[in-house]
Amino acid sequence: MHVWKLKQTKGFTLIELMVAIAIGMVVLAAVTTTFMSQTKFYSAQEQVNEMEQNARGALDLITRELKMAGYKPNGGTVTGITYDTTQLMIEADVDGSGVIDNTIDSSIERIIYALDIANNQITRKMGSGGTVRVLAENITAFDFTYLKADGVTNATASSEIRQVKLEITAKTAKPDPNYTANYGYREYQVKATITPPNLAL
Repeated sequence: MHVWKLKQTKGFTLIELMVAIAIGMVVLAAVTTTFMSQTKFYSAQEQVNEMEQNARGALDLITRELKMAGYKPNGGTVTGITYDTTQLMIEADVDGSGVIDNTIDSSIERIIYALDIANNQITRKMGSGGTVRVLAENITAFDFTYLKADGVTNATASSEIRQVKLEITAKTAKPDPNYTANYGYREYQVKATITPPNLAL
């Protein structure tokens, strides 16, 4: 006859289990907090990068097109830049016809930039009858100042414009809860003074 002897096994006590769960919860909470903090940081940084690219991209395109202002290889009447306080109008006789073609939507001989204050956008329109398209969003300011050849601010005459000073201010698309100024919106400003070579001719 065999007698079976059962080994006495020990498990975890209820207190040990509760301590282990509590430690696990603390570690999990720490990991979650770190993850959430990193996510907010990267989201805010992404907003800043997008804002800066938005402003720089708009300035780059406007600068390139401003440098063509007044281009007229075969002569003719080309104003170059028309004085206006509400919009920036650029003319260039790209096809060399001697006149500005501004009747069609695809015309690049007359380009008009303006600030849509209600929607915080810089708009771009090709040709007087062209469709208004959005160039840049989340723009709070689009300022342009006309300068004469001596650098003095031009009052009214389009024929005396030799330089254009641009200032574009962009803001982030969403507020950053960790940024207290300006209701949480970060801002970025780019500036440039452009001298179109054809306006001196």
